[in-house]
Amino acid sequence: MQLVVARVGRAHGIKGEVTVEVRTDEPELRLPPGAVLATDPASAGPLTIETGRVHSGRLLLRFEGVHDRTGAEALRNILLIADVDPEEMPEGEDEYYDHQLMDLDVVLADGTEVGRITEISHLPSQDLFVVERPDGSEVYIPFVEEIVVEIDLENQRAVIDPPPGLIDDRAEIASARDDEDSAGADA
Repeated sequence: MQLVVARVGRAHGIKGEVTVEVRTDEPELRLPPGAVLATDPASAGPLTIETGRVHSGRLLLRFEGVHDRTGAEALRNILLIADVDPEEMPEGEDEYYDHQLMDLDVVLADGTEVGRITEISHLPSQDLFVVERPDGSEVYIPFVEEIVVEIDLENQRAVIDPPPGLIDDRAEIASARDDEDSAGADA
């Protein structure tokens, strides 16, 4: 199975290094020196990582055969794709690869169907499930343990306990004005 593990960013310096937007929780496993990665578009690859280092919190890579800024700039926005064994599991107990979560049925604790995960959006603060509802609309579910209470890969479902208003319009909105109105009525 092929998974996108990074996207090439801008050139860094004049010796062929590029910044990389990492799209894997395991960059040390997926992006070590010597790794051969497929690319999207395919015509740009495969690329072999020559060196890698972290500079100011960003991963910098240099690929074999790319030794100047011009070559590095030509790689900008290319997706790096690693071959991954589909049976491979992440090291952490409550960790999942995106391909394991895609197409899971999303249900409430009582079994009520919410929809199906069609995309996972990786944001700086948290990941979001993009869930397609039976009527074709989409709802966004934060992938946090307070809301996603169970991932059941065997039964291909994610059980959620959403707060009011996350998946429906029945949110209770408290207002300080309501408190003032009721206090004024008592006077």
